[in-house]
Amino acid sequence: MADQIDLTDREPIAISRWERRLRLAIRPLLTDELIAEHRRDPRGSHSDGLKRVLNYFRRSGALTPYVIVCTQPFREWRVARVTGVRGQRPVFVDQHVLRTEAEAMHAVFLKRVDETMRD
Repeated sequence: MADQIDLTDREPIAISRWERRLRLAIRPLLTDELIAEHRRDPRGSHSDGLKRVLNYFRRSGALTPYVIVCTQPFREWRVARVTGVRGQRPVFVDQHVLRTEAEAMHAVFLKRVDETMRD
């Protein structure tokens, strides 16, 4: 019996399977029209499909935790990734500078779309 795997804690397996099923359910919603809807108004009143996608992006533990950092008040924003280490600053993902907060929000949205479409 020593060669058997101890599966007493099956929570990580269940969470992984749940995340995979959600990701597969979200993928068909990620259309060009839905992406254009988000680009037009990242904060606005959204369609049911976009609400579902945004809810998945907010709650998924499998996606990279991106944040928007304002580097010059009211003029410049950049996208960063949270390290997960207390006291450590977020790390910028690239050198791209965005001119509005809405552009930055959409840039994060596109990164999450790309990540969701990858397997």
